[in-house]
Amino acid sequence: MGKISKNRKFSESKIDKTKVYSLDDASALIKEVSTTKFDASVDLAVRLGVDPKKANEMVRGVVSLPNGTGKNMKVLALVSPDKEEEAKSAGADFVGLDEFIDKIKSGWTDVDVIVTMPSVMGKLGPLGRILGPRGLMPNPKTGTVTMDVGKAVSDVKAGKIDFKVDKTGIVHAPIGKVSFSPDKISGNANELIQTLIKLKPNSTKGTYIKSIFMSSTMSPSLAIEIKY
Repeated sequence: MGKISKNRKFSESKIDKTKVYSLDDASALIKEVSTTKFDASVDLAVRLGVDPKKANEMVRGVVSLPNGTGKNMKVLALVSPDKEEEAKSAGADFVGLDEFIDKIKSGWTDVDVIVTMPSVMGKLGPLGRILGPRGLMPNPKTGTVTMDVGKAVSDVKAGKIDFKVDKTGIVHAPIGKVSFSPDKISGNANELIQTLIKLKPNSTKGTYIKSIFMSSTMSPSLAIEIKY
């Protein structure tokens, strides 16, 4: 077993593993237990009582975090020439079409989100093996395939994220940075949780939200009480 670092010991000494924290208390404590020298991400892991193998229990959606993500999301807009100015004005970092499709085919994926138009999706089909595993394939359900390119880009820049339950029934999502104030962390976390509640599949039986844990990059996790 590896040696536990001094920082890890400090972090764990601050956390009561037998305690389930309120969202507000956890949002304050997560700032104390983060010992990284960089502005660490704060993440939420929500275990749902669903079976992701069943199509009618797949939970996927988008949420606009009221306090943003704290990250400068790099957006690529794959659009026709008549939509390029709209995408640029909205803040897209990269705008174009065929030249970027060729770059992606060559292995370039240095972006966080790709926004495109319905008429362009046919060209992206062959890129599925590259974009799919990285979570970069645009999808109408997440608002990244749309004719309203400007709004899609600005929404992402403002803090819109998409999430999807994994094969173990857990939704992992970034909800901010350690530098955020506790109320901004809790506000973003609550927005995600409320969105998940609204997406509860009708076919789900029993307990829907089974557990909630908050953590920051390289920190221990905090169990959050479920009051939903």
